[in-house]
Amino acid sequence: MLRKKTNSMQSIAEKKKSQNIAEYLIYMYQMEDLIRSYQGNMDEIKHYVISHYPVSEAEKQEITRWFEGLLEQMKTEGILEKGHLGELNRIVENLLHLHYELLKTDKNHFETYNKAKPFILYAILAADGENPGNEIQICLNGVYGLLLCRLLGKKVDKQQLTAAEAFGAVLSLLNFNYQQRIFMSPTK
Repeated sequence: MLRKKTNSMQSIAEKKKSQNIAEYLIYMYQMEDLIRSYQGNMDEIKHYVISHYPVSEAEKQEITRWFEGLLEQMKTEGILEKGHLGELNRIVENLLHLHYELLKTDKNHFETYNKAKPFILYAILAADGENPGNEIQICLNGVYGLLLCRLLGKKVDKQQLTAAEAFGAVLSLLNFNYQQRIFMSPTK
């Protein structure tokens, strides 16, 4: 049975997942944070978010079910206050392994990573003893942080912008290689 193609949040996520894995991760981080901003209160999410989405009532119900599923996963995994869904963490781990492999085999990736490395080290030092995650998580957090600053109308300094550009370049190359592996995989 063919499903009608919608522009619901879920279909946006699915499209991002199939086309740009880093964009998908950042989009899902936004959805996790959106749920957290309403303390997981689905009535408020429906009222303040879903009701304003410019789609049909049927699509709003679909979006509601999707958010309910995300909320349930977040509760089950104990990440309603902080952290990321296990599925997202596994994708980051897969990207990290691909990153390590590419460092050894792809000169372009190595050079791109070296441009981002000082910003990664800075992020580790700035974490002041907290665990900022692995190198790929730091790149994702840097790009997501820039997005949040812009959404909130905060001033972005030149170093943050330069870091986010370097992180984005690493993520872009990773996505390219990640997508090639998916499309060239014998299981597809």
